[in-house]
Amino acid sequence: MNDMELRRCIRSIPNFPKPGIMFRDITTLLAEPVAFREVIDRFATYFLDRGVTAIVAAEARGFIFAAPLALQLNAKFVPVRKPGKLPFETQAFSYELEYGSDTLHMHVDALTSSDRVLIVDDLLATGGTMLACVNLVEQLQATIAGCAFVIELDFLKGREKLSRYDVLSLVRYADET
Repeated sequence: MNDMELRRCIRSIPNFPKPGIMFRDITTLLAEPVAFREVIDRFATYFLDRGVTAIVAAEARGFIFAAPLALQLNAKFVPVRKPGKLPFETQAFSYELEYGSDTLHMHVDALTSSDRVLIVDDLLATGGTMLACVNLVEQLQATIAGCAFVIELDFLKGREKLSRYDVLSLVRYADET
């Protein structure tokens, strides 16, 4: 499956969740097993020789790609969740959003300093959520092997916040159209 075929599996929905926003819907990609497998295979191939021992993803859509990728790379899967969702002692990182703030949590024993971590999400937009995940990983002194996204919205410049890391995005949009 080439890049254009993969792009065609992503549905664009104008004016969702509010006017002026072009929403990139991955549910249509998930409904196509060949496309879904292609995403996991491309991520795995790109990061295969990076010594990845853990895959970290923030809820919820990141989980969809991170869990099968962890199996394929024979790495542990580490969920990052909203407050009150993890049952054990957690560390937290709070960050600013366009209209407020958010906090993400990870178990304090999820990673060690010997872990090499790949952080996965469905979408890179402004980079706020991913930077929060990076901070959680680095608080546990693990090494970041890279960041992987199905979709990147170039015009929101999230990649700039991740310039210290190897970033892989499979489908990139230069503007909102």
